[in-house]
Amino acid sequence: MPLLGSAAMLLSFDVGPGALEEHDRWHTHEHLPERLSIPGFRRGTRWIATNGGPRYMVLYEVESLETLASAPYLTRLNNPTPWTTRMMPHYRGMTRGLCAVLGSFGYGQGVSAALIRFTPEESRAALLHRWLLEEALPAVPHMPGLGSAHLLQGVQVAAMTNEQRIRGADRRVDSALIVTGYDDRAVAECAMKLSDDGDLRGRGAGELTCATYGWSYSLACAEVDA
Repeated sequence: MPLLGSAAMLLSFDVGPGALEEHDRWHTHEHLPERLSIPGFRRGTRWIATNGGPRYMVLYEVESLETLASAPYLTRLNNPTPWTTRMMPHYRGMTRGLCAVLGSFGYGQGVSAALIRFTPEESRAALLHRWLLEEALPAVPHMPGLGSAHLLQGVQVAAMTNEQRIRGADRRVDSALIVTGYDDRAVAECAMKLSDDGDLRGRGAGELTCATYGWSYSLACAEVDA
């Protein structure tokens, strides 16, 4: 499967307008290398909104859920660098999901992505997931302009750490779909189709939001090791 692990950490957030340029420098040159040096972190990717929001989506692909509760990871969160300490107060509306990868289809990663977040009705969640995993998502990589589709489910509560205390409490992720591709319009149309009343909403997905993103930067653990 294209995601590099059985779990992922999904973040979406805004940054105060006066800190955008410094944020992207810090995130590229310090934060992502720091995170990808933690055992179990495989790849981190930053996306910037092209339609909807929040402005940023960041996806960390990790070996397992245990990685996101490991001593090395929590040590980093509780001992932020001076630059991280300076950047944390600029974060706005952080949503952070410690997620199981329920399904991942296709190969590679496109330059365009759509993020659909939703909360399934409890009584219909199993049927909704079955439809996504057996019918809707396996077809996505075969469509023109598209490359991959992933279903994530938030399953673990993030521990309160010093980084989170500085920026404010994070909100959780329930369920999320990420679709990527090489054609912006195809990605947006696929997300719209999945989101409309005949699909996700009609099958019991509530609190649904959808935004599209463009690729900004990625880093893999092998690059940090090298």
